[in-house]
Amino acid sequence: MDTSRREFIKKTALGTVGLSVGGLAPGMSAKSYAKIIGANERINVAIIGLGRRLSAYYEPISLKSSNVELVYLCDVMKKQRESGAQKFSKHISYAPKLENDIRKVIADKQVDALFNATPDHWHAPGTWMAVQGGKHVYVEKPCSHNPREGEILIECQKKYGKIIQMGNQQRSALESIDIISQIHNGIIGTPFKAVAFYAATRGEVPVAKKAPVPDGLDWELFQGPAPRTPYTHDTWDYNWHWYGWQYGTAESGNNATHELDVARWALQVEYPEHVAVEAAKRAFPTDGWVMYDTMDATFRFPGNKIIKWDGKSRNGHKTYGSDRGTIIYGSNGSVYVDRDGYTLFNREGKTVKTSKSGGSEAGTALGGGGDMTTRHVVNFFEAIRGKAKQASPIDEGAKSTLLCHLANIAYRTNKSLEVDTTNGHVRDREAMKLWSREYEKGWEPRI
Repeated sequence: MDTSRREFIKKTALGTVGLSVGGLAPGMSAKSYAKIIGANERINVAIIGLGRRLSAYYEPISLKSSNVELVYLCDVMKKQRESGAQKFSKHISYAPKLENDIRKVIADKQVDALFNATPDHWHAPGTWMAVQGGKHVYVEKPCSHNPREGEILIECQKKYGKIIQMGNQQRSALESIDIISQIHNGIIGTPFKAVAFYAATRGEVPVAKKAPVPDGLDWELFQGPAPRTPYTHDTWDYNWHWYGWQYGTAESGNNATHELDVARWALQVEYPEHVAVEAAKRAFPTDGWVMYDTMDATFRFPGNKIIKWDGKSRNGHKTYGSDRGTIIYGSNGSVYVDRDGYTLFNREGKTVKTSKSGGSEAGTALGGGGDMTTRHVVNFFEAIRGKAKQASPIDEGAKSTLLCHLANIAYRTNKSLEVDTTNGHVRDREAMKLWSREYEKGWEPRI
């Protein structure tokens, strides 16, 4: 029987196939044999997008206990590829291939899993292309550029059976897991409200002006699924976040994703029934920032539960005592939780317990060291092998990301939204026009 390499990997990881007796296959070197997952569960990975998130992958990929090989570093900008290779050389003893085109990486059958750290408009398309190509995917937040793309990812996961994990890494933080479990078990009574917040001091953004495509940038591939537009100065380097809806999802998709995910996790809610937003651009009125930089959003859920989002991109006032986190209120107490741990309060507001991470998660059962991103990535690896429960299945990531999209839709239509609690769809024809997007011809979703 001609068992494919990928099926052999899967079966071996589940313990249903044993290693052959009698040593190496004829003509196979020990080095070649060591690269086969069927022999030692090694996972061959590729990273697509080598920008600001690249450093998050050094530790989980280089850990001997992770047992992975970095086969490709891929980016549409030449200097990003070269810089990524140089930086990774300090953490691994071999040289991955450098590639410009995600499609060539996906076509390589030796690649088992892909890290998608591209701009937002590439998150879902790059993920469903990879899943259709037989890869597991770790996709950074937000997992989609619009609500329909989140639905497509869930459909793809069900159809193709691959692991898709969003980079909502707080789902893998020990302290967060601990306190959320306690909340679910009644430590603060019945949880009814969560306030998620973010405060930053982002500065002025250059006004977008037409400019020559930078040396080494494949502007055609950067745009990918998005309709074609002329290049504007520094769009490729992070400013795509603020130059309209062509590529980005504003601060809601950029950062609210994390805290809204924790809030939804704590309250155990799915889709809201009503969304109301007040948002505007408050700082640097003549700069190039096109979207809001300040947002106050309220999501009302069945069972009289509420999530509020207080997002201040360009005002660092620490309204709640820190720059980001989530406060969960219950009938008999409250909890403050952030990336560093949590504090539990009784109904009188007195501190009952504080648990801090200390910035390290070394020595864990998942075999990783470092911060919660390392833990989240290692969980992804072990979920692929069938050895761990996935910390954040894509349907969870998509539901949390949907809250960000609904807030953006409310802002863009200047309307409060009534929402169908069975599927998250908006009960407004105009608003539903923003449920999906226009795609460049030939890049439309195909499941």
